[in-house]
Amino acid sequence: MVTLHHLNESRSFRVLWLLLEADIPHQVIWYQRDAVTHLAPPALKQIHPLGKSPVIELDGRVISESGAIVELLIERFAPQLRPAADTAAYAQYYEWIHFAESSAMVPVLMRLFNSFETAAGTELRWLENYANNEFSKVFDYVDQQLSDRRYIAGEQLTGADFMIGWVLLLLQKRGMIDNRYPSIHRYLQTLLALPSLQKALAQDNGPETE
Repeated sequence: MVTLHHLNESRSFRVLWLLLEADIPHQVIWYQRDAVTHLAPPALKQIHPLGKSPVIELDGRVISESGAIVELLIERFAPQLRPAADTAAYAQYYEWIHFAESSAMVPVLMRLFNSFETAAGTELRWLENYANNEFSKVFDYVDQQLSDRRYIAGEQLTGADFMIGWVLLLLQKRGMIDNRYPSIHRYLQTLLALPSLQKALAQDNGPETE
């Protein structure tokens, strides 16, 4: 049994979605962001010193970091969500899993933080231009890579889709993906048709919202 400590509107969504897609036996302990600060509640620090989510409990161990959790759960419970080692998609699978939290998230966070600063009256110069250039470079690349495939690593849903899919869902929610990215829009429609993603979206703020 996997126990997920789930914070709404966080990377924990990846793990919730994966648990539902792979039908992995689990229980969820729900946490809500502070309505004013949007920060995680102090209760999460009782589970892990960083006070962040996702965190899972498995075999008596507390495990953090969404990428590590996704890989671990797939290896243990859902090998069908990992391409066979002798296929071309295998290397792409690992590349995209790590791309999601490295190359993709850096410009996303920069643009989000820049928007908070400008809303507070801060005048941005070099940083805003750099963030916008990096964002375009990264997501032009993602859009091009998705132009000839159904999922991010090929024609099969894999763990990489839970990783990069959450990033793109975040961008869509924030209105940061415009008409320059037709392949990303098509990909998101493919993901949003999955019953597991629909259920995860309904549960993100707690089971009572389903």
